[in-house]
Amino acid sequence: MQLARDRCILLLIDLQNAFCSPDGDLSRRGRDITTMQAAARSCARLAVAARAAQVPVIWTRMMLRPDYADGGRMTSDLLPHLKTAGALQRGSRDVELVDGLAVEPGEDVIDKPRNSALFGTPLEVHLNARRIDRVIVGGVTTSMCVDTTVRDLGQRDYATFVVREAVGDFDQARHAAALAAMAFGFARVISERDCMAALNGNGLDL
Repeated sequence: MQLARDRCILLLIDLQNAFCSPDGDLSRRGRDITTMQAAARSCARLAVAARAAQVPVIWTRMMLRPDYADGGRMTSDLLPHLKTAGALQRGSRDVELVDGLAVEPGEDVIDKPRNSALFGTPLEVHLNARRIDRVIVGGVTTSMCVDTTVRDLGQRDYATFVVREAVGDFDQARHAAALAAMAFGFARVISERDCMAALNGNGLDL
């Protein structure tokens, strides 16, 4: 696969207070968010480079209704602590992008009710309308929303590139396993340095 800036977007997943801020849901539950904060900083650098290269940036946020009526089995059975803790409620600080990240005019923000950024969202419509076939991915967490989204992108034949420094997880074993799984069958895992070079106009064959 070739990473080039034509027909390409930068997709930044769930860089919100719930996952990356000391007062967010993960940190409140005692999770180490250090790697997520580092990923957010890498994503900020990628966003600057993408804008300079005229590569569109799309952001996602995971959020649910305050009554969790749209949570399904995720909040009833699989992750019931989300509802118990009042996490990821629409309109709360949890769902806002972490301090230091800002959406520029013209950039899309897609709110999603599940892990995959393609489930129940207009993301694929946005990609098709722009005739995108290359997607650079950063965000959190590696083993959940990033992995699920990347698998869905790969199954739809998008050339998908995961930037190693731009993804993070509170569980390092799951982080490593997810990167290995994505690299095996769904995407190319690349360095931030190589991604920057491609955005600067140097095509990258992988």
